[in-house]
Amino acid sequence: MAIGGGARFGPVARFEDLILELADVPRPRFCFVPTAKAHEPERIDEFYAAFAIRDCEPSHLQLFGLPEEPAAQVEAQDVVYVGGGNTANLLALWEVHGIGAALRAVWERGGVLAGWSAGANCWFEDSITDSFGPRLRALGKGLGFLRGSFCPHYDGEPERRKLFTMLVAKGFTPGLAADDDAAFVFEGTELREVVAQRARARGYRVTAEGEEPLEARLL
Repeated sequence: MAIGGGARFGPVARFEDLILELADVPRPRFCFVPTAKAHEPERIDEFYAAFAIRDCEPSHLQLFGLPEEPAAQVEAQDVVYVGGGNTANLLALWEVHGIGAALRAVWERGGVLAGWSAGANCWFEDSITDSFGPRLRALGKGLGFLRGSFCPHYDGEPERRKLFTMLVAKGFTPGLAADDDAAFVFEGTELREVVAQRARARGYRVTAEGEEPLEARLL
């Protein structure tokens, strides 16, 4: 589930209820991955406040300090939920600890991989990011679980839309873009639906020929 951005960890964050439904197991093991924000304590506290009261077993991934078998922790999960922040740093640290292979193992056995912003960029072959400074650019390489490119915050940060459409028109890998509060839900590598937790939020298919708006099911 690739989320463009928007509300999370609160009463209007309907995506998180959908993520639990997609797990389709009793009391799923649910791991929050805050690597892209350098394990910001406030974000981790928000996660536990939201999920300790839900029917799941919440945990978070710790990669800074002295992590103990983090790849094994990830591989044991039913749901992995990746936060936003710096996509490039996220992927670099994951590579050091073998997290990419663990995520693929979760995905291939039917677990749920989800995330917003950087946590959505990471699943695709490429994406639009501010990982390298305030000037937006193409990331260069993602995990590649999903084909094509991705652009989050499509309506919330208009400069992303401008750059993404321009780059794709010039030959950058075509792909998908999501407004804040919109998300793409995949089954395997096939797009199943677009969903939204806010009216008029939507997704887009972006090719060299232009944008194709994709209507979203309002949760």
